[in-house]
Amino acid sequence: MSRNQTPESAVPASLPIDPHRRRVLAGVIGSAAAVLGTLLPGLGFAVEPAAADSEAAIRAVLQAQAEAWNRGDIDRFMSGYWHDERLRFASGGKVSHGWQTTLEGYRTRYPDRAAMGTLSFTEIEIESTGPDAALAFGRWALARENDRPNGLFTLLFRRTADGWKITRDHTSSAR
Repeated sequence: MSRNQTPESAVPASLPIDPHRRRVLAGVIGSAAAVLGTLLPGLGFAVEPAAADSEAAIRAVLQAQAEAWNRGDIDRFMSGYWHDERLRFASGGKVSHGWQTTLEGYRTRYPDRAAMGTLSFTEIEIESTGPDAALAFGRWALARENDRPNGLFTLLFRRTADGWKITRDHTSSAR
C-alpha cells in the first residue's frame, strides 16, 4: 500500500467480492500495513538512523586506531580488530588468520615509532551490508622521515558484543 492509498483503495474494485468482504479485506490490509510499519524498524529496515549510528561508530573505531598508532600503541590499535582466530588479514600478497597472528605481524613490520610513522586514513566510505555488518573503504598513509608509504584498504566490520570490530582486512600498498 502506498502512502497515498487508503486500505479501501488497495483492494481492486474489479475483484468480485461483496461489499462486506471488501471492507474486511481493506481492514486487514490496513492493519497489516500498520503492523509492518511498527515492526520493520526493529528488524533493521529503518536504514537511515541505524545506518547513520553504525557509520559514526565505525568511523570512531578508525579514528581511535589512528590515534593509538600515532602514540606508538599497537596493542590499542589492535582493539579495533575482532579478537578471534577467525580474523582474516590480507596484505602484501599474503593472507593470515587470527588476532594474535595479526598483532605479531604488526609488531614485526613496525618495531619502533620511526617505522610506524604517523598514520592517516582518508577518503573513507562506509557501506552498510545489514544491521550488523558494514564495509569500509579508504586510503591509508604513513608519514615517516624517509618515505611516505600509502595504499588502499577494504575492511569488513561486524557488530559484536564488544562493539564494531574489523573481521576482515584487505590492505594494499600503492608502491
